[in-house]
Amino acid sequence: MRHMQVDPRALKDNPDKTRQTKSTPQADALLLATIKAVGIIVPPLVYPEPDGGNGFIIESGHRRKRQAIAAELEKIDVLVVEAANDNGVMRSMVENIAREPLNPVDQWRGIERLVALGWSEEAIAMALALPVRQIRKLRLLANVFPAMLDQMALGDMPNEQQLRVIAAASVDEQKEVWKANKPKKGDTTSWWSIANALNKKRIYAKDASFGDDLAAAYGIEWVEDLFAQGDEDNRYTTNVEGFLGAQHEWMTNNLPKRGAIVEMTNYGQPDLPKKAERVYGKPQKSDHTAMYLDRDGKVQTAHFRMPEAKNPKGTAGGAAGGSNEVDDEPIVTSKPRPDVTQKGHDMIGDFRTDALHDALGRAPIEDDTLMALLVLAFAGVNVRVDSGVNDHVFGTKRFSRHAVRLLDTDGKLAFDMDTLRVTARSALIDVLSCRRGMSNSGLVSRIAGNAIGADAYLPNMGTEDFLFCLSRQSLEASCKETSILPRSRVRETRAALVDHYKDGHFVHPTALFGPDAKELADLLKQGEIVEDGGTEIEKASVAPSETEQPDGDGIGEEHGDDPDTGGGDETSDEEDTAYGIAAE
Repeated sequence: MRHMQVDPRALKDNPDKTRQTKSTPQADALLLATIKAVGIIVPPLVYPEPDGGNGFIIESGHRRKRQAIAAELEKIDVLVVEAANDNGVMRSMVENIAREPLNPVDQWRGIERLVALGWSEEAIAMALALPVRQIRKLRLLANVFPAMLDQMALGDMPNEQQLRVIAAASVDEQKEVWKANKPKKGDTTSWWSIANALNKKRIYAKDASFGDDLAAAYGIEWVEDLFAQGDEDNRYTTNVEGFLGAQHEWMTNNLPKRGAIVEMTNYGQPDLPKKAERVYGKPQKSDHTAMYLDRDGKVQTAHFRMPEAKNPKGTAGGAAGGSNEVDDEPIVTSKPRPDVTQKGHDMIGDFRTDALHDALGRAPIEDDTLMALLVLAFAGVNVRVDSGVNDHVFGTKRFSRHAVRLLDTDGKLAFDMDTLRVTARSALIDVLSCRRGMSNSGLVSRIAGNAIGADAYLPNMGTEDFLFCLSRQSLEASCKETSILPRSRVRETRAALVDHYKDGHFVHPTALFGPDAKELADLLKQGEIVEDGGTEIEKASVAPSETEQPDGDGIGEEHGDDPDTGGGDETSDEEDTAYGIAAE
């Protein structure tokens, strides 16, 4: 084998070449662009023309020769080998079949190396005849969890949108989601599920009314969206709670004289005060302005007019037919930002439920209290028991595991008190819940938690995640029990509280189990806890024909038509161990 330079026009095609199918125009354009940018990397393989000819026949490299001519190169490097007895057919086959295309991960590594050597993304794209967008897409792989990267190197790639969502998440978040969605050996990855689990709502800086001061106060950090239009502000944040908090504070600081901050209805319209008439044209001086946040977090305004107050009958103005206008403008109060956001209430529901279940598993509970809790549990809004007219009972699969512990092989009740206590606690854990949503037992779960001292089992809520859900006012109120003075910025106040409670224990007052007085009064009024002197046993002895049928408005009301709503799969005895329940 020897190296030499020849005119590409002097090279002759091999009639026995392996690749007979014409290449695509896109592939030819890519090769031409790379030859113009960096030249021919691998010289074509040629052998001398037989039968006394003085030319060279191409064994491999026909496309390189054609694109070199298109690039108007005068000379190219070639490698001259001895002619094979099969005209190089086998070597041509091996050269084309054994070559493995570069996977996207290796492409990205190569791009990163070129960037480190001073190449710009535009120059790399031009040399490889690729869109700049494709180069930037591959560079997103720098933010991908290594285990995911290994899977992508096998050719199992997400689409661009999924890759962008994955790369925008932290490595720790990716690690947790990958652990739950890792494919089995030989299977492809459900990138949709992974991206959906990591997806965070983006809110763009161009929709913000507040400035850098409030952005810093609420811990908002802008990230550049590299895939958006280049002629506008493409910065965004996934800190939705902080963005909405800053927008709300900006509205409060910039509320006009006759202004009010209102909520948005389910139809995307401002929820105006009662009897208010919305003004769509030019507002009058006496009209009011409503400010609200739309679904994208933008500050919107709407004008409205309150009805004129009429003079009471018999007044001088009414008798004389004078004007009905009054000097006093209607007072419209602005809704302050809630002390705890919806996400915060969701976290409180989880905290309470875990603490309640922990207390039910471990706290000392007297037998009479335990029986009372069982009665209360079946008054929960997440519990439904069908009547004897129907063929099924709610939660049969779920609760049968508790019932069988109290039976012998003949179907007779047979248990000791320890078994009964453990079973009762397990059943209560299955029923009682403070989580927001369908499984919420409502007020009775808080009564139960208060009765067994579940407050003592609540975790330390002085963390970044939970304190982030509190308003400025609520954060500053939390400082009163400490030596911390509120800072000018919300983020600094929050950081000081997190540091203060790092080794301490903080429970927000709204998370305590004590029932709300109004809710308790409503519960007693509805008759779900009877305190009229009669007993439930006495009432149960009355014949059905002599009593009123329940109207379905109470806590026992059915939720949906599915008899298995709220039920679950059968669970094993190991669950009780997880709850900390064990027979003594």
